[in-house]
Amino acid sequence: MILRKLLLGDEAIALGAIDAGISGVYAYPGTPSTEITEYIQANAPEVRSRWCSNEKTAMEAALGMSYAGKRALVCMKHVGMNVAADAFVNSAITGVNGGLVVLAADDPSMHSSQNEQDSRFYGNFAMIPILEPSNQQEAYDMMAYAFELSEEKKLPVLMRIVTRLAHSRAGVTISKRKAENPLSPDNERTHWVLLPGNARKQYACLVQKQDSLLESSEHSPYNNSVTTSEKAKLGVIACGIAYNYVMENNPQSLNIPVLKVSQYPLPEAAIRKLASSCDALLVAEDGQPLVENQVKAILGADYPTKGRLSGVLPRMGELTPDSVGEALGVKIDKPFVDAQNVMPRPPALCQGCGHRDVYNALNAVAREYGNARIFGDIGCYTLGALPPFRAIDSCVDMGASITMAKGAADAGVHPAIAVIGDSTFTHSGMTGLLDAVNDKANITVVVSDNLTTAMTGGQDSAGTNKFEAICLALGVEPEHVHVVVPLPKNMDEITRIIRQEIEYQGVSVIIPRRECIQTLGRKLRQKKSQQ
Repeated sequence: MILRKLLLGDEAIALGAIDAGISGVYAYPGTPSTEITEYIQANAPEVRSRWCSNEKTAMEAALGMSYAGKRALVCMKHVGMNVAADAFVNSAITGVNGGLVVLAADDPSMHSSQNEQDSRFYGNFAMIPILEPSNQQEAYDMMAYAFELSEEKKLPVLMRIVTRLAHSRAGVTISKRKAENPLSPDNERTHWVLLPGNARKQYACLVQKQDSLLESSEHSPYNNSVTTSEKAKLGVIACGIAYNYVMENNPQSLNIPVLKVSQYPLPEAAIRKLASSCDALLVAEDGQPLVENQVKAILGADYPTKGRLSGVLPRMGELTPDSVGEALGVKIDKPFVDAQNVMPRPPALCQGCGHRDVYNALNAVAREYGNARIFGDIGCYTLGALPPFRAIDSCVDMGASITMAKGAADAGVHPAIAVIGDSTFTHSGMTGLLDAVNDKANITVVVSDNLTTAMTGGQDSAGTNKFEAICLALGVEPEHVHVVVPLPKNMDEITRIIRQEIEYQGVSVIIPRRECIQTLGRKLRQKKSQQ
C-alpha cells in the first residue's frame, strides 16, 4: 500500500531524515528551520535530540555522532551558518564517517531575519555537495539520497531550503524506514586531528574529490532538462524552488528549454549543452546570484546570461511566478497592483509580557540621563525598538548587545546598557560578558529571562535556572547580580536597582524573571485539559 502524508516542507525533511535512519538531530531554533527538529522530537523519540546552546555546538555534536559511524542531521537558519562556520568548513577537511547532512533554511525577503544571505555560498566555499529541493517530495526523498551521498563521498552534505518551501504543504509519498547505522567509531586519527601536517593532506584529498562531485552532479537524478525540438531564443536554468515558478509559466509553450538544478556543483556539461541550443540564458534562483555568476564564468563574458545581476529579475527578495513570468516574456495581468487590500500590522510584544515591564523601567531611568544608550539583541524583546517603547538603539546579531555596550562604554558612553534574552545569552552572550568582566567595563547588562526560547515557539532555553550561577562564575561580583520580577507593582524596586547599578563603575547584571505569557498559557490549558 502506498502511504502519503500532507506535510510542510520542514516536516518532509524531518520525516525523510527519520526514514533515512538518523541517530541524532542537533539544532538551535530559528525560523524557518524550527519545525524540522520539533517534528523529529514529536515523532521519533528514540532519535537523540535536544536543543543546543547555539549552531556551532550543534554542528560539532553532529560531527561527533558522524565520527562514531552514525547518521546525524544538524539544522539551522541561514544566519546560524555564520555561527557554525568554523566547525562546518573544517568538517569538509576532516570528512565524515557516518552520513552528515547540514540543513540550512534561508529566508529571502527577510520575513524573520536580519539579512537574506544565501547559504549556497557556504557549501561552495567549503567545496562540498549542495542539494536544493524544489518541492516537498524532493525534500523528503533527498534526505536518503543526501546521507548516501555523504557516506559515499565521505563528506558532509549541505541541503539548502527557503521559507516558501519550509512553510508550505504538499502530499508526500513515504518510503520504508531504514535501520540506524551500527556504532563504528573511525579508527583513522589523521582524518580528525587537524594539525597542519594532517590538514594539508586532508585538504588535498578534498580538492581531489571535486571531479567526483562534479560527475555526481552531472548524473544526478535531481538535475534534469526539459528540452525543445528547435533552437530557442531563450533557455532557463532554474534552481531549487525557482523551478516551480518557471514551470507555472508553461515554458514549453514558449519554446523555452529548462535545465533544473537541485544538486551542486553546477553540472557544467549540461549547462554548455543548454547554452549551445539557445541564444541566451536566464538564471532563476531564489537567493543571491551565485549560479548566475558561475554560469558567466562557465560560458564566458560574451554569452548573454541574464538574471538578478542584469536586472531582468529583482535583485532583492523572493522570486514569484509573476516576476519569473515577466522575465520569460509572459504578459502578466496584475489587477490589484495598486490596491492596498490589507493594512500592515507590525508585530508587538504580547499583552502581559514581562519584556514590556522591563522596557518601561529602562525608559523611565534612561530619561534621567542625557546620553543613555540601550543595546538590544535578537529575540521577542527586539520588538522594544518599535512603538510604544522605542527603547533600544541597536540590534545587530546574536549576542552583540553586551559587546557593543562594552565598546560604547570604552568610547565614553554612559550609561551603556545591554538587553539580552535568556536563550540568546547562552547562545553567544556569555563570552561577551566575560570580556566585559575581564576589562572591568562600565556597563549594565539586563538578562530578560522568560524561561523559554519564546520567539521561535517556546523551546527549552539552555540556561534556565542557571543564570545567576553563570554570571557569578564569569566573575560578576555577587552584590551586583540582581533578580527581579517584572511586574508593574515592582516598578519602584526595579528602577531603583537600575539606577544603582548604572552608577556602579563596573559590570552589573540584572535578571528580570517572569515566564513567557504564551508558554504559561499553554501549560495552564494543558493542565486544565488533564483534570
